[in-house]
Amino acid sequence: MTNANQKLVSTILVPTDGTALSQNTAERALDFALALQAKVIFYHAKPEPRQSFFGGEGGGFVDQVSHEEFEAISTRLANEYLQGLGQLASKAGVEFELIVGSSGEPYEGIIETATARNCDLIIMASHGRRGIKSLILGSETQKVLTHSKIPVLVYR
Repeated sequence: MTNANQKLVSTILVPTDGTALSQNTAERALDFALALQAKVIFYHAKPEPRQSFFGGEGGGFVDQVSHEEFEAISTRLANEYLQGLGQLASKAGVEFELIVGSSGEPYEGIIETATARNCDLIIMASHGRRGIKSLILGSETQKVLTHSKIPVLVYR
């Protein structure tokens, strides 16, 4: 049983990937955090060089850069995207933190970050793919749902 003054949710991890759906989910998560007076941690997993897509949905494949150039570009893009979310959080009056992660699998980085930061909840987007398309494309959200011990709220 919890004390009446103890918050049930004090820290929310919001993984983002730069897509419009992810942006919308981040905005809804800010509304939720404001209502709960919770802190939000925005997390963006940089792609590995083998996953070299930039710009979220519709990004172009990049294979003509060195590993160092790839690292610099992906870090810059991630920071720019997260800074925009930080500005939204500031404007909404929500305490926030921005994290650029790098993990072999994004879902592992999401779970590791949520665990390390003692998050009470993960709020993330789902594209809602079904059938063969979902099997072929996979889903980071599905992987987080399957492997996380921290509750996950999926926004679609």
